[in-house]
Amino acid sequence: MSTLSILGSTGSIGTQALELVRLHPDRFQVKALTAHRNAELLFRQVREFRPELAGLTVPIPRNDIPADLGFCRFVMGPEALHAAAAEAEADQVLVSVVGIAGLQSVMDALSAGRQVLLANKEALVTGGHLVMEAARRAGKPLLPVDSEHSAIFQCLQGAGGNRPTGILLTASGGPFRTWDAARIARATRKEALHHPNWSMGAKITVDSASMFNKALEIMEARWLFDMPPEKIRVVVHPQSIVHSAVEFEDGAVIAQLGVPDMRLPIQYAMTYPERISTGAPALDLFTLGQLTFEPGDPARFPALRLAGECLRAGGAACTVLNGANEEAVAAFLREEIAFGDITRLVEDALEHLDGLPANTLEDVFAADRAARIRVKEALSR
Repeated sequence: MSTLSILGSTGSIGTQALELVRLHPDRFQVKALTAHRNAELLFRQVREFRPELAGLTVPIPRNDIPADLGFCRFVMGPEALHAAAAEAEADQVLVSVVGIAGLQSVMDALSAGRQVLLANKEALVTGGHLVMEAARRAGKPLLPVDSEHSAIFQCLQGAGGNRPTGILLTASGGPFRTWDAARIARATRKEALHHPNWSMGAKITVDSASMFNKALEIMEARWLFDMPPEKIRVVVHPQSIVHSAVEFEDGAVIAQLGVPDMRLPIQYAMTYPERISTGAPALDLFTLGQLTFEPGDPARFPALRLAGECLRAGGAACTVLNGANEEAVAAFLREEIAFGDITRLVEDALEHLDGLPANTLEDVFAADRAARIRVKEALSR
């Protein structure tokens, strides 16, 4: 029986993790659940899984908590994440909250000696060296949940002493895969939100269209797998069947294939090194048709170029990119700027905030604030 805290239990990753708990009640016991603002769904989850602790990062009045949930301790506000990550007596902490809030949660969980199941890109994007050092001190390797990084992790299990020499990070290509640069720059909100393969939240869908999501994944892969950025190549694979691959010294390439279903990578993190059933359909090779692969194009998608530049620059450059992109995407979704302005605003922030340090968590959070302020000032101009 493994005990589990889920930070972000009402989101896509959190609800699918709970599907696995429901499927294997003899394997998992839920100790803590947190949500951002979806109180009604959180209440239903608490009734079903009966955790000891639950929390909402957007507080509600205590009187609004249903009387039948009196068995559970409720924590409100930002303290909810700390309580679930570090105070709840759980073996594993699934961090699936959105944004830089995940960085503090990961550090809290590692400080408490928990096994972190990582479904939050920003923790490694903004504080990669700090997180990896904390994991080393805790003696708890991070177990990736993102489908691409889980695929890479799974491929590395078959290395058998064969040295990995490169990572092939797959991308769907998003809605603008075949568009030229000028057309991409003029893309509308509606066009950017029309992803050909996935149904996701607005921010991550826009990031997929601009490939900023892949830039963040390059940064994440650099830290998770100790791979230089020049050895991480983006491969556009519109069928989304090959989830990523690893190149090895002897010339072998090992890839992980599967239907597009997040339950498999979530399960592998929750049960590593074991595998159990997920309820997801098996991949049928005979009905796939063609699988196609194209190189990522940094000329049309500058985010791919910026990822390598920020990693080589060091300091807080990756933090600045992340914070500036979040503010710029929010402005695009409000229809205040053109799609092409997202990259311009990020590059402006990187140019004006060059050289900021990232030696401590305080440095990282300060750089994040500075990036957001810079973008807001640019918008006001």
